[in-house]
Amino acid sequence: MEKFLFEGHDGQMLAARLDLPAGPAQATALFAHCFTCSKDIPAARRISQRLAAMGIAVLRFDFTGLGHSGGEFANTDFSSNVADLHAAARHLESIGRAPDILIGHSLGGAAVLKAAGALASVRAVVTIGAPADPAHVAHNFSDSLPEIAAKGAAEVMLSGRPFTIRRAFLDDIAAAALKPAIASMKKALLVLHAPTDTTVGIENASEIFLAAKHPKSFVTLDDADHLITAPRDADYAAEVIAAWVRRYLRMTPPAAPIGAPEGIVRVAEADPDGFLQQIAAGPRHYTRADEPKAFGGTDAGMTPYQFLSAGLGACTSMTIRMYARRKNWPLETVSVDIVHDKLHASDCETCLTTEGKIDTFRRTIALTGDLDAAQRARLLEIADKCPVHRTLESEVHIVTELAPA
Repeated sequence: MEKFLFEGHDGQMLAARLDLPAGPAQATALFAHCFTCSKDIPAARRISQRLAAMGIAVLRFDFTGLGHSGGEFANTDFSSNVADLHAAARHLESIGRAPDILIGHSLGGAAVLKAAGALASVRAVVTIGAPADPAHVAHNFSDSLPEIAAKGAAEVMLSGRPFTIRRAFLDDIAAAALKPAIASMKKALLVLHAPTDTTVGIENASEIFLAAKHPKSFVTLDDADHLITAPRDADYAAEVIAAWVRRYLRMTPPAAPIGAPEGIVRVAEADPDGFLQQIAAGPRHYTRADEPKAFGGTDAGMTPYQFLSAGLGACTSMTIRMYARRKNWPLETVSVDIVHDKLHASDCETCLTTEGKIDTFRRTIALTGDLDAAQRARLLEIADKCPVHRTLESEVHIVTELAPA
């Protein structure tokens, strides 16, 4: 992650973070946070870091007057947010990372819809819990509207913090014509919204979707709250975005490192308070590992030993298939059940170790097809030729080193 400042719409310096993949970035996204939020709220941080793990660089920044950015929030409005997005896009272009994707959360979603048409490099737009009309945010301080109208400004409490809202802000959001901008932006659109969102109702997603031209997609976030505070909801949103955007961007996978024919498998902690891990195998394959709830995890992915069993099972099935194909045998399907357990060494008749416990993988292979007994017996022998099987039963050398700080 890189931290830096860039010049906003009125010359104020805006604070930004650029979340980068471990290898070459396949695309660049620009993330706009929610109303009176910041670039560092859990949803923005989790989604950006998850996308970075999937090969997409993400710039998230604080709008003028918010977070660590300069300027006064009282002097900003919806139009200034859009102008800040244009400034962020220009900065990305100046460092050779012109944005391919715009992602906006809540009012930030409305801002990216408004800004997208003027950004030639952008090919895909994603909204998360976005209002169809920027004026929707006024309901957050509806009790103060008479005072703002009478005095020209009022201090309101939003998420437990005081903000000054001026009449100019209300005039600006009232005049913002969002639907014509959506209809004319000529970008692929993904709308993410939770039906149970009580801050910005699901009808907003419908209005945005209907106003947009194809290609467009809608994915429900089920029971997620408006701020996407649950880690599993943020992870899900990031996975959907990464999968969807590949259809509309030319994302060139990076070459594998020298000496690593299958590339690098990277396992990165996704939740420091639990055990959830995000796994990236090369540029295209992503999954998660976790522990069961009984062991303090969230059961959001397979356990490490289940992954080990999966490797043995997949290798076994592939090895049998290759042999049957070469022999032109009538093998229709293969399935392999793996059970991992710990066995007392003294109970193992074929093991050299006689003390303590050893790991045991019990493998049951099901073969369908018009195979005779001799063919089935031979395929069972071939299962033991699986490279992963051989690796597990041979001496394994693991070299561990600490990456540079």
